[in-house]
Amino acid sequence: MEYPEMPVRTSSRVGVFLELRKRLQSGLLILRKDVARSPSHVTVTGGDSTLHIGTPKGDMDVALPPGVIFEPGSVTPTSAGDHCEQEVHFRLRINAAQHEEISDKVMETLRAKETYCFHCQACMTRLLEDRLFQRVLPLPNGNWNAIVDDWCCHPDPFANKKLLPRAEDCLLGDTFLLLARDGSCEHTLTEAISAVGVEDGQDPKKTCRRLKVISCKSCSSELGEAVAPETIKLYITQVVVERNEGDRRPEDSLSLFLERIVADKLLELSNSLSTFHFAVQKPDGKAFLLIWLLNSDSIITSVPMSHIENEDSSDLSIDPLCPSLATRALKLLYISCSDTSIQQRDIATNWEVNSIGHPLVLPSKVCEELQRVMDESNATLPMSLRCMQSYQVAYLRLCTPILEYKDGSTSGNVQCG
Repeated sequence: MEYPEMPVRTSSRVGVFLELRKRLQSGLLILRKDVARSPSHVTVTGGDSTLHIGTPKGDMDVALPPGVIFEPGSVTPTSAGDHCEQEVHFRLRINAAQHEEISDKVMETLRAKETYCFHCQACMTRLLEDRLFQRVLPLPNGNWNAIVDDWCCHPDPFANKKLLPRAEDCLLGDTFLLLARDGSCEHTLTEAISAVGVEDGQDPKKTCRRLKVISCKSCSSELGEAVAPETIKLYITQVVVERNEGDRRPEDSLSLFLERIVADKLLELSNSLSTFHFAVQKPDGKAFLLIWLLNSDSIITSVPMSHIENEDSSDLSIDPLCPSLATRALKLLYISCSDTSIQQRDIATNWEVNSIGHPLVLPSKVCEELQRVMDESNATLPMSLRCMQSYQVAYLRLCTPILEYKDGSTSGNVQCG
């Protein structure tokens, strides 16, 4: 399925921000004082699948997603708290019909007896062709082997043993796939030794491990690791997996692809494991980001001040087909483990000591890119939404789902659910 192109975020000040909550059947509308000095200068009405916002700077028509209806007359001004000098806040009510979402993401629907191709996400080079799997099996979640002793009344039967795939197996981890190496790998992949944990080399209790890093021969993008002589690990953020049907078009940039993949994985794990805390780790096992999934039912849209202040624009009408206007997103709280503030260091220590956070291991550069994406999201939010206690706030946009309606029909070109 082709997803609508997701616009790249910019750090421009946000003039108008809207978040709808499907479960709460409500919404929050925030405008900068540059757009409207007081609530009396703003009118909000609803049309056919549209929210109309009138301001002294111009009018905005925001497309509402399928099944979401604005309740006329429900808009109420609310306090902006410490940011009342910069922002105007409103609450509104919506009616949101519930649709069943059907996943069409191949990574979640890999099946045995079907043929797949693996592409490098960075350059779309075909890495592995015509892979027919006889078995597609999930691996135990997270650091399962660390708690085997708590469940076994005899010595750990898995001690010093790895779960490795056979020739026609595909083993699925939280953030990676394990595949058997074949002859085609020599033509498309390169292998090099890389040290991890170098920053801890001065600590005698921590040893510096070496990994056999697997990279794309065409663009040198890091894809995964060689975990055994005949087994390769490919991270889901680094490869595009599709059924062997036709040619591939170039995918989104790394940041957009990464945002979608990580958001979908967080939502999937939260639903399956009933957890809301995640620790993004580098291959050396060191935590890099701590993520707290706050909301999974958000629908967000925003208009930057740069657009509103454009003198060539006679109004602020927005293309209702623009996917940025109706984007399903996860609302996250996050902390960077490299932060030096006392409060955030205390939180990070508490997470580590109490084993809070389901581990998600990603390549080092991907961890850094993920933090950049989240910092960029944080920078585009109104000032009143950027922090919650000691955490920073970010939204990660989800893939566009296929929706199944009550009559059994489906839709694959909507922007949110």
